[in-house]
Amino acid sequence: MVAVLWLVAGLLLIAAEVLSGDFVLLMLGASALGASLSAALGAPLWLDVLVFTVISIALVTLARPVLRRRLHAGVLVPTNTEALIGNTALVVSTVDASGGKVKLRGELWSARTYDETQVLEPGLAVAVMNIAGAIAILWGEP
Repeated sequence: MVAVLWLVAGLLLIAAEVLSGDFVLLMLGASALGASLSAALGAPLWLDVLVFTVISIALVTLARPVLRRRLHAGVLVPTNTEALIGNTALVVSTVDASGGKVKLRGELWSARTYDETQVLEPGLAVAVMNIAGAIAILWGEP
């Protein structure tokens, strides 16, 4: 009977991990499954608790950090203004070092050139080098 309780507890903890995503409940659920195996083999309750404790500590301190690094080691997706850098914008009104307007991802942006000597004429496709506040910093081919 004790083995069944450990088994149910382990399965519930593993199922609850779906909601948290932090891998702690998964580790505790696996530990409860280990204690369930211990109880099924006829070990006394104090040994079941010891098996649960040792496996829990080992999994949380050793396996969890490795698992988290592997699963969360993806490339960060740029957001907000970072996502605009490198895009192509269309010059709407003449852009120079002092200002101008471009259309960037369907929106009208204030802009200025990256190179102070450049003057970008309307209709020219240009690269967004940076975003400074609400101003797009542009580079156009001379």
